[in-house]
Amino acid sequence: MLSVRQIVKYYDGDILLDHISLEVAQHETVCLLGASGSGKSTLLKIIAGLEEAEGGQIFWQDQNLADTPVHKRNFGLMFQEYALFPHRSIAQNVAFGLEMQKLPKEIIQKKVADALDLVELTQFAQRSVTDLSGGEKQRVALARALAPQPRLLMLDEPLGALDRGLRDQLIFDLRRILRKSGIPAIYVTHDQEEAYTIADRMMLLNEGKVVQSGKPQQLYENPQSEWVAEFLGLTNRFSGKVTSVSPLVVNSALGQIALGACSKNKFQPGEQVSLILKPAGLILKPEHWTGQKAQILDCVFSGEMYRISLKIEDMNIKVLSRKPFEAGSKTGYEIQPDAIICLPEAKE
Repeated sequence: MLSVRQIVKYYDGDILLDHISLEVAQHETVCLLGASGSGKSTLLKIIAGLEEAEGGQIFWQDQNLADTPVHKRNFGLMFQEYALFPHRSIAQNVAFGLEMQKLPKEIIQKKVADALDLVELTQFAQRSVTDLSGGEKQRVALARALAPQPRLLMLDEPLGALDRGLRDQLIFDLRRILRKSGIPAIYVTHDQEEAYTIADRMMLLNEGKVVQSGKPQQLYENPQSEWVAEFLGLTNRFSGKVTSVSPLVVNSALGQIALGACSKNKFQPGEQVSLILKPAGLILKPEHWTGQKAQILDCVFSGEMYRISLKIEDMNIKVLSRKPFEAGSKTGYEIQPDAIICLPEAKE
């Protein structure tokens, strides 16, 4: 098990990592999620031993890694730039790290074969890497990182150079490969969908601090701040005022909403709160008028669902619908209280 304790790192006099702690258990994939500049990649390099921290400790089980050089940590690294050797075949690229360890030839061949089988490239072993697509190169780089059988695998934006369609396909392959290998992993990304798909546990970084961590569904269902909600794609935010606490009832531009026991926060009558409406939390019903009307601003088809932009009072809201709506039309709607998150209003 990896244990990172109270890591501190400064950059140009400003704090980049502010007492960061995390643990990675056996067979677990932990995703570090945050915007550019939040310190994700720097933390990865510190764990690998490529950079030094100004404070904190890193342990593998009971071993302090402070004096352990990079090549003796037995951690695998995979970056966005695959850095494959163009003059080598796929198998020769995968074998490179093993050759540097001066392992016997038969052991190298066995480890290369196992790694290529894991990423489903066995039949292409002798092909030149210059003939590969971006997705295939990504698989070769992953096989090279897995071949030495590292005790920890670290991936820094491994799909960042690929187009969206290919990324959507390969992220599921990565998930399968990591789980089949059983190797614990740290996966760095700024993409929420990647994190949801691949992570057993997510850690959100903002301004050098871990602002929330937990299983992907837990974070989505219960963000602890407006920043977390917005970063996770929950952008339908509006204000409300608590009128009752038992049960919890809030008055808002969407009318009076009875939230019941769905909120885990404690509020006082008269308190101003922030309400987060999930995209599936407002159902459009043209035939059902509630006294309030929503005006359709835009309707975009995005696969199985339509993404609808609409206006209620002075609020712009985005929802999902299985049916199309004409821009400019008006419709009734029904609110799903269990799809609303109630948070203390953020202080300026």
